[in-house]
Amino acid sequence: METNMAKSYSPKDVEERLYKEWMEKGYFHAHAGSGKPPYTIVIPPPNITGQLHMGHALDETIQDAVIRMKRMQGYEALWLPGTDHASIATEVKIVDAMAKEGLTKEMIGREEFLKRSWKWKEQYGGRIVSQLKKLGSSCDWDRERFTMDEGCSRAVREVFVKLYEKGLIYKGNRIINWCPNCETALSDAEVEYEEQDSHLWHIFYRCEDGEGGITIATTRPETMLGDTAVAVHPDDERYKSMIGKNLILPIMNKPIPVVADEYVEKEFGTGAVKITPAHDPNDFEVAQRHGLPVIRVMTDDGLMNENAGKYAGIPSLEAREKIVEELKDLGVLVKIEPYRHNVGTCYRCHATVEPLVSEQWFVAMKDLVKPALEAVRSGETTFIPKRYEKIYFNWLENIKDWCISRQLWWGHRIPAYYCDKCGHMTIAVDAPECCPECGSKDIRQDEDVLDTWFSSGLWPFSTLGWPDDTEDLRYFYPTTTLVTGYDIIFFWVARMMVFGKEIMGDAPFKNVSIHGIVRDSQGRKMSKSLGNGIDPLEVIDKHGADALRFSLVVGNAAGSDMRFYWEKVESAGNFANKIWNAARFLLMNSDGIARDIDTARLDIADKWILSRLNDIIREVTDCMDRFELGLAAQKVYDFIWSEYCDWYIEMAKPRLYGDDEEDKHHVLSVLTRVLMDSLKLLHPFMPFLTEEIYRNLPGADETIMLSSWPVYDGSFTFEKAESDMEIVMDAIRQIRQLRSSMNVPPSRRAELIIRTDRKDSVEACRAYLLKLAFGSDVRFAEAGQSSKGFASCVCELGEIFMPVGELVDIDKESERLLKEKDRLTGEIARAEGKLSNERFVAKAPEHVVNEERQKLASYKEMLEKILARIAEFEELKN
Repeated sequence: METNMAKSYSPKDVEERLYKEWMEKGYFHAHAGSGKPPYTIVIPPPNITGQLHMGHALDETIQDAVIRMKRMQGYEALWLPGTDHASIATEVKIVDAMAKEGLTKEMIGREEFLKRSWKWKEQYGGRIVSQLKKLGSSCDWDRERFTMDEGCSRAVREVFVKLYEKGLIYKGNRIINWCPNCETALSDAEVEYEEQDSHLWHIFYRCEDGEGGITIATTRPETMLGDTAVAVHPDDERYKSMIGKNLILPIMNKPIPVVADEYVEKEFGTGAVKITPAHDPNDFEVAQRHGLPVIRVMTDDGLMNENAGKYAGIPSLEAREKIVEELKDLGVLVKIEPYRHNVGTCYRCHATVEPLVSEQWFVAMKDLVKPALEAVRSGETTFIPKRYEKIYFNWLENIKDWCISRQLWWGHRIPAYYCDKCGHMTIAVDAPECCPECGSKDIRQDEDVLDTWFSSGLWPFSTLGWPDDTEDLRYFYPTTTLVTGYDIIFFWVARMMVFGKEIMGDAPFKNVSIHGIVRDSQGRKMSKSLGNGIDPLEVIDKHGADALRFSLVVGNAAGSDMRFYWEKVESAGNFANKIWNAARFLLMNSDGIARDIDTARLDIADKWILSRLNDIIREVTDCMDRFELGLAAQKVYDFIWSEYCDWYIEMAKPRLYGDDEEDKHHVLSVLTRVLMDSLKLLHPFMPFLTEEIYRNLPGADETIMLSSWPVYDGSFTFEKAESDMEIVMDAIRQIRQLRSSMNVPPSRRAELIIRTDRKDSVEACRAYLLKLAFGSDVRFAEAGQSSKGFASCVCELGEIFMPVGELVDIDKESERLLKEKDRLTGEIARAEGKLSNERFVAKAPEHVVNEERQKLASYKEMLEKILARIAEFEELKN
C-alpha cells in the first residue's frame, strides 16, 4: 500500500512540528495525586546568562531519556525545569553592557540597576529554555521556576531565618576568599586552583635584642606588612630559646612575637612561618589561638591600604616589587628561589583570589553536614557510579564554615535589617515596618546578597512549593533521581543534601547519576581559549536533535568523560535513515490492519526475532535502571540495525512477496510488533524519529510517549529456536565470507553440502540457507564422502562444502586455507600459553578456564579439518 512517509527522513520537517504538538497536547505535564507512583527529576538549572553547550546537551539528554522511559512505564513522571539567576555571572554581563554606555552601578543606583537586571533577564533568560526545547526536552514547562521568582525567594528567606534562629547562620570576621576583580567574597567551592610559576622570597627577621634572628620564606612579600608574629613548632630545638622573644618586622620596624604552634611543619623550609592573620586562613587560626592582632593591608579592589604605610594606594603586585627592592636595600633579603605552586583563582573571572579578613555572613557547617553524610553512608541516597561518593565524603568531612554573603546587587538580598537609631539588627522573612526595639522607622536592609548556591541548594523542595504544604511537595518530594556532572558535586549536590536533610528531614533524591564532561575529539576540554567548542545548535541544524542525542549517549560509560566526534553524529543520522527505510518497507507491504501474532504460524525465524526482542527488552530495561544508558543505546542500535533490518527483514521477504495471503499477514504482524517495541526502546534517545514512525504503524496509540514500555514476555521466549537460528546465521556468514573471498557473485548459486549432527536445525532453516547463502540446494554429506573438489568452511554447525567447478579459483582457495591454518595455529598457541600459566589456571574463575579448554579443543579440531582440505587442494592442483 502507499505510505504517507517521505522517501527519506528530514529532521527539519519533523522536530519543530512534533515538539509544538507535544506541548499543545500537554504530554509533558505531570498530575499530582493521580495515583500513579511518582518519579521526579529536577533539572540542574542553567544560568540565565548561558547558551546551550555540549555539557547541557549531554545532561539534558540523559535526564530526558530517563524521564521518557519512566513516563512510558506508568509513573507520574515529573521533570521540573527552571533557570538560575547566577549572581556574579549575570551582574558581570550587565555591568559590561552598562560600561559601553559610559555608566557604572554606582552612577545609576541599586534600584535602577535591578530594573535593568530584570529587563536583561526577560530579554535573554529565556534563550537557554528555547534551546533546551530544540533538543527535545520533555520538561513540564507549566511548572518552570526561576531561583529569584517570588516563591523561591520566599523559601530562601525562610531558610535563612530558620538557620539564624538555630544559631547556624552568623555574622563575623573571618578569612574569606576575595576576588578583587569582581569585588566580592567567594566560597571555597568557587575557587579554582591552577599551577603558576612564582618565587619564594627568603627574608631575615632580626631579634629585638640583637642576638640573631629567624629567616622565613614567603610567596607574597607584600603581605608581610601585616605580619603580627612568627610561628615555630614547640618541639623544634633550633628555636626553643627564641619562643616568647620579639623579632623586628622589616620595613615596618615594629616588634612581633615568636609563638610556638603545632601547625608549623618542622621539616618544611626553615621551620619558621610568618603569621599574617588578615591574609591567610591558617595564619588566622594561629592568631585566634594566640590572641594576636589582625591587620589587613589591602583594600577590596586590590590596592595597599593605610596599614601599609608608604605603600598605601599602590596595587598589590606593584607594591610587591617595591617591597622586594627595599628588602634588598635593607640587607635582609637572603635569597630568591623559583617556585611553582597552586594559586587560587576566581571561578568566574579567573583573577587571583586574595585571602582577606572581612566581616561576612557564614553558615556553620560542622553539625549541618552530619545527616547529609549519613544519608549516603546508609544508602538513603546512592551515587552512580559509586566511586563518586569519595568526592562527596571528602568535601563534607573537611568542610569549613560557608561564607554566604556576596558584595553584589543582583541576587537574594540578605534579610537582615539594621536600625540606624538604636543599632538593633532584625532577621525576618518580611521587612519590618519599624524597629522592634525602639520603634524607629529608620531601618535599612543589609547591602549584600546571598551566594547563588544558597538558593540552588533549596531547588528540590523550593520548586515544589515549600514552605507551603503543597500537593506537589507531598507527592513529588523526595525526588527520585538527580543527573549532573562530577564537577559540581561539592558546589551543588552536597548543599542540596545538607538543606534537604535539615529543612525537610529527607534526602532530596534517592539516586545521584553522575556523568562526565564532553571533550573534543583530541580529549581536550572544550573552551573559548582553545576555540574547540562545538555548538549543539549547529549540530541540530545539520543533523537533527535525535542524531546529536544518540551520539552523545551511545557507547559511553556512566560517569566517564566522552569525546565528541562528528563521525558519531553522522553515524547516528545513518541509523535514523536505516530505521526510516525499514519502516517504509514495512508500510509499503502492509494493508494497514493491525493483527495479533498467531503463535501457531511462527516459524524458526519468527521465533528467533521475537525471542531476541525479548532478550533486548530485558537487557535494555536493566541497563536503563542501572543508568548504563550508553550500553542500553548500543544494544538497541545493534538489535535494530543488524538483527531486525539486516537479517529478519531479509528472512521475511519470501513470505511478503509470496502468494499466500495468510503467510503475508502473519509475517507483517511479526515485523510490526518487533518494530513497534524497538521504537519504544529507542524513544528515550531518539524521540522525534520514533514518534514520527510510530504514529504511522497499524495499531499505534495516540503518541509513543504515553504508550506502554515493552516488558519481557515469557510466551515469546524460544531458546532452542534462538540457538538454532544463531548457529545457522553464523554458517550463512561463513558461506558469504567464503564466496566473497573467491569473488563469487550472488547470482551464482551453489549446492550446499553440510556435514553436521544438527540436521534438525538445518531442516528448520532450509529456506533461509537457500535464500541468504545463495544455495541452489541443501543436502547432507554422506558418511565417508570425499570433500575433494569442494570449497569449504568450518563453523559451529559443522562443515559446509560447495562444489568448486567454475565457482572457485583453486589457487586462491588454497591461499585462503593457508591463512586460516596460520590463524588457527596462532589461536592454539595463545590458548595453550594461557592454560600453561599456573596463575591463570589458579586464579581465573572455573568457567573461564573451562571455556578456554573448550576453545583449544575446538581450534585443534578445526585445524585438523583445514589441514585435510589443504592436502585435498594440493591434489586438485596436481
